[in-house]
Amino acid sequence: MQQLLQTHFGFSSFRPGQAEVIDAIIHGKSAAAIFPTGSGKSLCYQLPALHLPHLTLLVSPLLALMQDQLEFLAKKGIQAASIDSTQTREESNAVMDGVREGRIKILMISVERLNNERFRHFLSQIPVSLLVVDEAHCISEWGHNFRPDYLKLPQYRREFNIKQTLLLTATATPKVIEDMGQKFGIAKSDITLTGFYRPNLNLNVLGVSSEEKLDSLSNWLEGREHQSGIVYVTLQQTAEDVAQQMRQRNIPAQAYHAGMKSERRQEIQQQFMTSKQGVIVATIAFGMGIDKSDIRFVVHYDLPKSIENYAQEIGRAGRDGLSADCLVLANNDNLNVLENFVYGDTPEPQAIAYVLNEISQCSAGEQGQVQWDIVLNSLSSQSNIRLLSLKTLLVYLELFEVIKPVYSYFAEYKYKFLLPQNELVARFKDERQHFVNAILNSSDMAKTWATVNFEALDRFYPSERSRVITALDYLDQQGMIELQTKQMTQVYQILKTGMDIEQLTASLFERFSDKEQSEIKRIHQLLAFFASDTCLSRQLAHYFADTKLQGDCGHCSVCEGRVASFPRMADLMPLQQFDYARLSRGICEKLGNRATPVLISRFFCGLTTPIFTRLKVRSLMGFSQFEKYRFAEVKVWVEENHIPI
Repeated sequence: MQQLLQTHFGFSSFRPGQAEVIDAIIHGKSAAAIFPTGSGKSLCYQLPALHLPHLTLLVSPLLALMQDQLEFLAKKGIQAASIDSTQTREESNAVMDGVREGRIKILMISVERLNNERFRHFLSQIPVSLLVVDEAHCISEWGHNFRPDYLKLPQYRREFNIKQTLLLTATATPKVIEDMGQKFGIAKSDITLTGFYRPNLNLNVLGVSSEEKLDSLSNWLEGREHQSGIVYVTLQQTAEDVAQQMRQRNIPAQAYHAGMKSERRQEIQQQFMTSKQGVIVATIAFGMGIDKSDIRFVVHYDLPKSIENYAQEIGRAGRDGLSADCLVLANNDNLNVLENFVYGDTPEPQAIAYVLNEISQCSAGEQGQVQWDIVLNSLSSQSNIRLLSLKTLLVYLELFEVIKPVYSYFAEYKYKFLLPQNELVARFKDERQHFVNAILNSSDMAKTWATVNFEALDRFYPSERSRVITALDYLDQQGMIELQTKQMTQVYQILKTGMDIEQLTASLFERFSDKEQSEIKRIHQLLAFFASDTCLSRQLAHYFADTKLQGDCGHCSVCEGRVASFPRMADLMPLQQFDYARLSRGICEKLGNRATPVLISRFFCGLTTPIFTRLKVRSLMGFSQFEKYRFAEVKVWVEENHIPI
């Protein structure tokens, strides 16, 4: 291992924790590496990948993370690649060929790629030595950034017979660490925590009103004009406004957010990466995968979403080990907005009941099993449940043993010929020729594109669906056809028929409400942390299961005697003084008999739902009128004034 470390990576020694994790993987165990941001988690899979006999499969939540690691591995001469939605058909096929031939040792994908029937079919033919789960805290609903698709990873590991797993994260609380370990069967002795505290980061919190933020930031940046830093904001427009005002004050600042064109974002990021100075004013779209060692400061102009997000974002500062400053401009002004985002994710009981009724109406198939086929986007629109919340609901239904995922498939396979049909068929002999001919002749032909008709094929030439997909993939890879797939369909087996929909709706709504309160608690934990009179570094370390720092750090704003005092929140005009009938008329007319107090309250607080998108309600009077008000208070006011149609 030492020789591989020196030869391929040019390092003479391991960083803390790396050797223990790598040793566990080399000896056939599964492991978890919980290291601070920038502490070398990636090496824990990169080095074993060179030693393991087969493919290392990395699942990551963000394309930016993959691209950064691919560039690093390319510089080290290590064969790695990704398959993602930005690639052409030829590029994806070239990667798959490289994996089949064993030339590519590391393959990086998003977790959603595993929903792809064609990709899963490809993967089932490839021996995989190690499954690496990056940002592994996403698997726990008790952690931040919970992603329901991550819950399927243990199932995929079994499906593809992958013996070992490596979990990587920087931000996991004790509860999340336990949850992660249990889901993948990782022994506690193989979970390595190196400690969260980084002595080179100086944590500072300054209580300041919204009106004074820009002056406070400008004053704080005096003397730092020639350094590199990031200023985090919540909204895209805030990024533009703050960057412009900073430039007016002769501070070199550029805005960065997801609303910009991709080329412009890449240009700004590249300038920042290669420069010793300059400020990026960014939403959290900026930072994931950023491996710049000399970032000297990170400022939170707006409050982060949680303590975990805060920890992740300040972790981008001072990766070279030199001193770096982290500042939060804190107040309660944005508290209601942060809380309201949480309330927007909880589906209404009638929306949950809609999904349960859909399940209850399914009938048994040929083998006596009751199956439920769904297209997520359609069900989200029909039930009026946000997509992420719908995925979470389906996970809850799995946990309640109501449904069980069977497989997913593309409902539509379309192709166009790149060779004349007779020439294509002539390339095959005997039974294979008959089989290929059957696929083509049973397809529904249009002027340019043909659609595979699985039912017609089954009558004409009965075949396993997997064999048909293998054949189509082969024709596509060989350049005989161009293949397109559409409309991902998830198939579930229904385990409980004749369920008590009313009782189950209540149980599921309670589960969502518990999660809602957990998220609200997380926001208040964040505010309490910033307003605390206890050492910030020690609090943060203990939050992330690091008990090594027993004393105060001596260099945070609390230790230096500057406990943050939040300014008093600005008074809002009482809701009773607004004309409810006038403000609600437009949305009530649009919604008709679907106008519930919860939906009207979401409209007033500017919280989007699938039905709002469909009805294009943003232009109506009253939309987001009360975004700075507490959702619960708006809902009470609506309930007092609303007259159902």
